[in-house]
Amino acid sequence: MTDRHLIVGAGPVGRHVAALLAERGSDVTVVTRSGRDTGIAGVAHAALDASDTDALTRAADGADVLYNCANPGDYTQWERAWPPLAAALLAAAERSGAVYAITGNLYPYGPVDGPMTEDLPDVATDHKAVLRTRLWADARQAFEQGRLRGAVEVRASDYMGPGIGANGHVSRVLPAALRGRAVTVMGRTDQPHTFTDVADVARTLVAAAEDPGSHGRTWHVPSNAPRTQAQALADVLAAAGRPRVRVRALRGPALAAAAVVSPLLREVRELIYQWERPYVLDDSSARARWGLEPTPWDEVCRRTAGL
Repeated sequence: MTDRHLIVGAGPVGRHVAALLAERGSDVTVVTRSGRDTGIAGVAHAALDASDTDALTRAADGADVLYNCANPGDYTQWERAWPPLAAALLAAAERSGAVYAITGNLYPYGPVDGPMTEDLPDVATDHKAVLRTRLWADARQAFEQGRLRGAVEVRASDYMGPGIGANGHVSRVLPAALRGRAVTVMGRTDQPHTFTDVADVARTLVAAAEDPGSHGRTWHVPSNAPRTQAQALADVLAAAGRPRVRVRALRGPALAAAAVVSPLLREVRELIYQWERPYVLDDSSARARWGLEPTPWDEVCRRTAGL
C-alpha cells in the first residue's frame, strides 16, 4: 500500500518535502489557500484554508503523516495567524490519526550561551517565541496523553538554498550583492552563526516523522559549520563568480530609530540577540540517529545563488 502524506504549506520546506516524498513514489498532496501547483511531478494540490479545522481534517483523512510546513506570510501578524492555524493542524492530526510533523525554529530557546542542544529549555519571552513554544508544547502534550499517534518537531537555523527570498538573511540581501552593491544586515557581521539548507530540513523532517522512536521530542537539523554573515554572503557570491561587497551592520541606535517607522523591523529587533553573539546549532543527535549529513557547503552556496 502506498504511504500518504499531506503537506500544509508550499514554501521552500514544503516543496522540498513534497519533492522528496514524490520521488520515492509516495502519495503526496500539498495544501495552500490558492491550491497553486508547485510544478513537482506526481504531487497533487488542494485549495483550502488550513485554519478551517473541518476542511483540514477531511483533507488529512487517511494520511500517514500531516506535515506542518506553514509560514504565515506577514511576519507582523503572527499573533493573528498562528493560533487558529496551529489549533486546526493539531485537531486534524488528532482526528485523522496522522503523525504530526512540525517544521520548527530556534526562537523558543531565546538568548543562549554556547551551542544549542535539544535539551535546552524553551524559556524565551518575546511574543514570537512564545507562539512557537506553545505550538510544540501543545503537540507534545497531546502525544504524551495518547491523543496523537505521533508528534515530532525539527528545528533549523536560518535558511539557505533556493526559493528563500526575503525570509533568509543571506538571500534577502543577495540580489543587491550580485549587482555589486553594498548591503546591510541585521546585527553584527562578525559573529559565528549556523545556516541550514532547506533540503536538509526536509530530509530531517521526513526521517523524524517516519521514526516512531523519535517522537515526543525536538530534533536539530544537520547543518554546516557556522559562518559569519559576511563570510556566508561572500561564499555565495564566490559560488556565483562575483566579488565580495561591503557588508554594513544595522544595530543599536540605528536599528532602534528604523524600527520606529517600520513594523517589520520592530519585530526583528526583538530577535536581534541572534546576530549579536555566537548562534550555533548542535546537530549531533540527528546525525547519530539517522546518519544524516548536511548538504556540502559549496553546494549550499550554489543552490542559494540559483546555480
